[in-house]
Amino acid sequence: MAFNESVTDNPAASPAQRSVAILGSTGSIGTQAMNIVSRNPDRFRVTALSAGGGQPRLIAQQAVQARVGLVGLAAGEEAEFRDVLDDEARRAGVRDYRPEIVIGGNASEEVARSGADVVLNGITGSIGLRPTLAALETGSTLALANKESLIVGGSIVKRAARPGQIVPVDSEHSAIAQSLRAGSEREVRRLVVTASGGPFRGMPFDELKQVSPQQALAHPNFAMGKVITTNSATLVNKGLEVIEAHLLFDVPFDRIDVVVHPQQFIHSMVEFVDGAVVAQIGLPTMLVPIALGLGWPDRVPDAETPIDWTKAADWRFEPLDDGAFPAVQLARQVGMAGSTYPAVYNAANEECVGAFHDGRIHFTDIIETVQRVVDEHAPSAGELTVDDVLAAETWARAHAQEILVRR
Repeated sequence: MAFNESVTDNPAASPAQRSVAILGSTGSIGTQAMNIVSRNPDRFRVTALSAGGGQPRLIAQQAVQARVGLVGLAAGEEAEFRDVLDDEARRAGVRDYRPEIVIGGNASEEVARSGADVVLNGITGSIGLRPTLAALETGSTLALANKESLIVGGSIVKRAARPGQIVPVDSEHSAIAQSLRAGSEREVRRLVVTASGGPFRGMPFDELKQVSPQQALAHPNFAMGKVITTNSATLVNKGLEVIEAHLLFDVPFDRIDVVVHPQQFIHSMVEFVDGAVVAQIGLPTMLVPIALGLGWPDRVPDAETPIDWTKAADWRFEPLDDGAFPAVQLARQVGMAGSTYPAVYNAANEECVGAFHDGRIHFTDIIETVQRVVDEHAPSAGELTVDDVLAAETWARAHAQEILVRR
C-alpha cells in the first residue's frame, strides 16, 4: 500500500469537505474525532454514528450536535433511545430532528455501508471485522483504529481494499505512513515501531509473576480500557502492531523492529537504505493520527499543540527484553504463519486477560496460555474466509478456558 502521496499541490486551496461515519463514537477515538470535526466544519461533516449502546445519552448528544442522518446501536430499544434523542434535541433547541436508527449486532456494519467519504473504525476488538469489510466494499476510505479487524482478517481485508484505501490511525502506523513520504518503496530498509515498555519496563521475568491487575492498569502515558491497557503491559499490543505493520506496508517481519521508547514522543520510524532514519515526533496523544485518518493525505491545521522546544527533555531508547516479554516474538511467529493463527492469538489473549483480572491466573500465565493455544491450533486449509476467522476465535476462546480451568 502506498503512503507517499503528495499533499494538496496548492497550499492555498482548501480540501473539499468530507462526509464522515464514526464507528465507536462514544469511545476514546470516537469522542476525539468528534472534537476534531467540530473544530473543522469546513473540512468534515459527520453523517452517521455507531456505538455499543452503553452510553445512549452521549451518542444522542453527538447525533444532535452533528445532525447525523443515521445512528446505530449494538444494543438497546429503539423507542427508549428515541426518547433520549428527543430529550437531547429539546435541550439543544433543535426541532424536527428524526434520524434513522438501527439497533442490533449489525448496526456498525450498516453505518459503515452508509456511503460516507471516510469511515473511522474506532471499535475495539475483532468485532470490527465485518464493519471494516463493509466500508471497503462500499468504497469509503477506511480510517482504521480497529487494528484487530486487519490482524485477524489478514488476507480477507487486503483483498477487499484498493491501494491506499486504508489509512492507519494507530499512532505508530500513522507515524510510519508519514515517514514513508520521505522516500520510495524500494528505498525502505526497515520499519522501527516504538513501545513505551508499559508499567513493568525493566522488570525481570521472575518478578512479573507477582504483579497485580491494578499495577497492570497503571499505564505510564495513556488512560485506556482494561484489555488494551493490559495488552500494553504484556506487550501483546506491540505484537499485534508488528502484524499490523506487516499487513499495512507489505514489509517482511524480519525488517520490522521494536524499540522501547518510554517517553513516547517518537511514535515510530522508517530506516532507509542510505542509513537515514525518518521519525514522526509529537506529543503522546492520538489527535494527529485521528486528524490525518480523516483528512489524508492533507493535514488538519492545529489538530494538536506542537512540542515546546524551549524546554529541556531527555528521550531514551532501550532494546526490547524478549525474555521478560515474549508476546512480541510470539506475534511474529503467528503473523508469519498467517491464516487463522492471528485470530487465535488475539482471542486467546482476551480470555486470558479476563482470567487475570478475575484473579484466576498470574500475569505471566497470560502469554504462556496463549502460546499453548496457538501451538495446539489446526488452521483450516484453503483461502481464508470470515467464517474461518469466527470459528477459529470461538475455538480459541473455548480452548483457552479449558486450559485455564486445568491450571
